[in-house]
Formats: sequence, C-alpha cells, structure tokens
Amino acid sequence: MGTITFLFYLCIALLFHSYVLFPFILSVVSINKKQNQNTYKLGADELPTVAILIAAYNEESVIEEKIKSIFNTEYPVDKIQVYIGADACTDQTIQIIARYTATHAVHLVEFTHRTGKTDIINQLARMARAEVLILTDANVFFLKQTIFEMVKHYQNNSIALVAGNIVNPVVKSDGISFQEKSYLSRENKIKYQEGICWGSMIGAFGGCYSLRAENFKEVPKHFIVDDFYISMSVLQQGKLAITELAAVCTEDVSNKEMEEFRRKVRIATGNFQNLFHFAALLINPFSSVGFSFWSHKVIRWIGPFLLSFAFITCAFLSIKSQFYTNLLLFQLLLMATPIFDWLLKNIGIHFKLLRFASHFYLMNLALLKGFYLFSKGIETSVWEPTKRNQ
Repeated sequence: MGTITFLFYLCIALLFHSYVLFPFILSVVSINKKQNQNTYKLGADELPTVAILIAAYNEESVIEEKIKSIFNTEYPVDKIQVYIGADACTDQTIQIIARYTATHAVHLVEFTHRTGKTDIINQLARMARAEVLILTDANVFFLKQTIFEMVKHYQNNSIALVAGNIVNPVVKSDGISFQEKSYLSRENKIKYQEGICWGSMIGAFGGCYSLRAENFKEVPKHFIVDDFYISMSVLQQGKLAITELAAVCTEDVSNKEMEEFRRKVRIATGNFQNLFHFAALLINPFSSVGFSFWSHKVIRWIGPFLLSFAFITCAFLSIKSQFYTNLLLFQLLLMATPIFDWLLKNIGIHFKLLRFASHFYLMNLALLKGFYLFSKGIETSVWEPTKRNQ
C-alpha cells in the first residue's frame, strides 16, 4: 500500500505543479524582469523586410478583412510581402485574394488538391524573400501596431522568434467562449513570463507569430501542429523565443464544446508527434527549456494518464480507508461534471465554475483521443478549420 500511496500522490503532485506551482514560480521569478529593450525604433531605415505567410482553406468570410488589416499598419508597407496559399478552395476565397494581387504586394499560390497547412507553409517559406517571416491564420486580424511590435525585437540577435498576443473580444454565456478566453489569457501570461525570465517561451500560438527567416526549419511531412514544431526548433538551435504583449491581434474564440473538442483532438495528436521529436530537450529538466517544456506542456499532455492512474490508485486505497473512499467519490463527481453541465445547459442554466471543470475534463479526453490517433500513425496533415463566428 505504501507504493500505491506514493504513486497516487505523485500523480496529484505533478498535476498540481503544472497547473498551479509552475505559474506561481514564473510569477515570482518574473518580478522586476523586463521585456527585451534592444529593439528597432519605428520608422528606422534598417527595419527588416517581412513576409507574411497564410494557409487558407475556404476563408471567404474573413480573408478580405485579414488582408486589409495587414496593410492598415504603421510598419513600412514597402517592406511587407504577403504570400497566401489557397488550399483547393471551393468558395470565393481565391477570387477575393485575386482582387488584391494587382494593387498590393499579395502573392496568391493556388493548390488544386488538398495539401494541408504544414506543406503549404513550407512551400510559401521557400518562396519568401524576407528577413522576417510572420505566420498567421486568416481569421486573426492585425491592429496597426501588430507587425512592428513583433518585428522590433529582431534588433537583438539572440532573439529568433516573437509571438503575438491574440485576444478574443467576444464572449458568450451559452458555450465555452468564456472558459476558452480565460484559458488563452492565462496561457499568454505564462508564455510572456517564460520569455522574459529565460527566453524559452514554449510554443507560440499558431494564429500569429514571427521568426527570423534564417531560423525557419521546414516542418516534417504529416506533422499536424506546425507552430509548435517551428517554435521548438528555434529553441533547439539555442536561440531565444519570447511573447510581445503589445503585438495585439484579434480572433473569434471557440464557443461550441464539440467543435473545440475536435480542434483539441487534432492539436493533441500533433503534440504527441512533437513530444517524441523534441524528447532530447527533456533530458535536462533543470535547464530553462527543459524545465519549461516539462512543466508547461509535457505534464499536461500526459494529464489524462495521471488522472486515470490517480483514480485507480485511489480505488485501491479506498478499500482500507474512508478518507480515500471520500476522495474517490469526489473524483467521480468531478468526472461527471460534463454530464451535469450538459443537463443544466439544456434547461438554460449556465454555471461558469461548473463549466470550467467540465471543460477541463473534456480537454483531457481530447488529449487521450489524440494519443490514440497518434499511436495508430498519422498519414496526413490536411485539416478542417474550426467553424468561424460560433
């Protein structure tokens, strides 16, 4: 029983470290830390050239606003090139983009068969002739300062990747948009603090981030989560990765549980690809990259197994102890929160705290399904984008 007790508390301790202790450590270490101050000045002649890469599949509802937001900028327009890969679009995406190719520095690359974001980004990066690449999604809209706030940090030669700050302006009470916005805000804070503490920001949000073109490494075939691969390859090269909170851009946040669940499954599948590819970075858990990678990502990714093992060990312990019987019942109650939340939602009752618990368990279920799909083998990186304006 001693071994089982140890394993039970080890599972709980690891989850507590990732979700509570690690963010607390970052908050303490980041006190009095400042963002990189070695930056370009707005309007400086030496500002680098920028290539913006977008993989687009049936984005007629957002692509025009996206293009307009890029060129409505305080960054020198003559230093900006836009490369859009249209992935066998069946709507009006190509026609809308084509209207801008004659009047703006927009380059349209048409793919006649579904190719997938990873391969499109690789091909667009080969075409680009710029010092800095900005990878972004069609539904992420820039503000005037977004491009400059990311690019200014490349005055510092040690910095190779700068992530933007994606904010979600619309929140609804009938779905998970509040929980998603809270999660993303917390993630942005963690990534920012990782950057200012150690320059080891783990995994830029794929909706908007930049990197030096010379540090771009092509994503392997059939890799699903290209943004995480590119981010980690920068750290693997010994360069710094940071988040710039002033590089604000906006995106509509998920509101439907099943739509977000499907997206999380895809991301989880790709996360396990990246975990095994970058396993060497975990060998030294006391390095800045190793500590952040373990604490921020890996423990969360194995969270479903830790939760399951904690439940199983608690069940064994409950045979001889009322205390562990109570803990087992409490775990069962938490695991049932998605059901309770669904029942209440159907009669128009929305409890934010209950939905946070429900959201947590559904996302861990997505991780579990993602691991299963990864273990079966991945044969394509072609994706179906999350539905817009939920």
